[in-house]
Amino acid sequence: MADRAIALIDCNSFYASCERVFRPDLRRVPIVVLSNNDGCVIARSADAKPHVRMGEPYHKIRDVLRRQGIVAFSSNYALYGDMSQRVMTVIEGMVPALEVYSIDEAFADLTGINGAEQLARQIRAQVLKQTGIPTGIGIGPTKTLAKLANAAAKRWQQHTGGVVYLDTPEKRDWLLKHMPVDEVWGVGRRMKEHLGLMGIHTAWELAQADAWTLRKKHSVVIEKTARELRGVPCLELEDGTEPKQEICSSRAFGERLHNIEPVREAVATYVARACEKLRAQGSLCKKVRISIRTGMFNPHEAKFAKGIVCELPYPTDDTRLVIKAASQGLDAIYRTGYAYAKAEILLMDLRQRGEFTGDLFAMEQPQSVKQVMGVLDEINSRWGRGTLRPARVPAAPGWSMRRELLSPRYTTDWNGLWKVSCR
Repeated sequence: MADRAIALIDCNSFYASCERVFRPDLRRVPIVVLSNNDGCVIARSADAKPHVRMGEPYHKIRDVLRRQGIVAFSSNYALYGDMSQRVMTVIEGMVPALEVYSIDEAFADLTGINGAEQLARQIRAQVLKQTGIPTGIGIGPTKTLAKLANAAAKRWQQHTGGVVYLDTPEKRDWLLKHMPVDEVWGVGRRMKEHLGLMGIHTAWELAQADAWTLRKKHSVVIEKTARELRGVPCLELEDGTEPKQEICSSRAFGERLHNIEPVREAVATYVARACEKLRAQGSLCKKVRISIRTGMFNPHEAKFAKGIVCELPYPTDDTRLVIKAASQGLDAIYRTGYAYAKAEILLMDLRQRGEFTGDLFAMEQPQSVKQVMGVLDEINSRWGRGTLRPARVPAAPGWSMRRELLSPRYTTDWNGLWKVSCR
């Protein structure tokens, strides 16, 4: 069982931990992070969880947070994304193979390494030292067991030191018997209820259930989960991330928009961001879908929603060309007299460079576009997003998301650099 060792490295309360890195005065203060437009709670530090439920609307609990001494932050995606990259870079330099699973989680293959548990503790210490982000690490013979071990490392951190290694059948069985089934990777609230009807309430009972019955009653996914809990590998580490087949950029406006020009600015801004992602994965786009809508829940507002797919003249990653097509699409679907709340851009029909060959007379993207877009991305990568941008993309739009509790972008913005004063 100890021959195969898969580690799951997970950042503890990642969004809240990022805020604490540059605010040591909040080290022992409960923190919550809010969704777009400061709507609801999407992340909580461990000490805030007993007092605040996930998804609570901020306007309803503002006073409760103040009474409990809980500090709220607007979501700072630039900070979180950069801190995630720093964490993953540290880990990648210490393990043979790494699969970045999400912004705050990564699987590492420690198979064949003597002292895998000691290495895990070194990774945890190094990540904390170089980034300030605390982590928990679970190690097991399968991905699912590594996930479960990680949950145990966090639940009993005082006893585990943040690392749990299931290197014997006895350790695995003890953990399975003491973990509720909804702690298992992929078992949500509804699946927990369905499994409960089968008398399955713990991870141990799920592991002992008949795999074919689970497949017949539920799905092949839950069957594989049960097999993985027994130590049978069904999920391998992925060597690299597959290019996305569609790329979406969407945000709710910080205020209702009644004229087309600010909506056009928003559309151009979202296109610019989507095209950055498109170029980052080396893809080209042949179609773009633009959609706009009003607020859908206020009974006193008129409702309207519409979208259109615009065909591009050739597969492209040229921000300027896509903005032009999206702007023409906006003209076709926009209707006056409505208060618009959101716009969305979806890049479709994606293909890698050289993946499809048109006929002899088909138009192709000029070589100069690649050079221009390369310079654009290089400047923005070095000096910060938005340093160089299309003219239609405003620097400080009035319609942008409400983020009244936004912390500085300490690591990606010159104006957000940490200031230290000597007295």
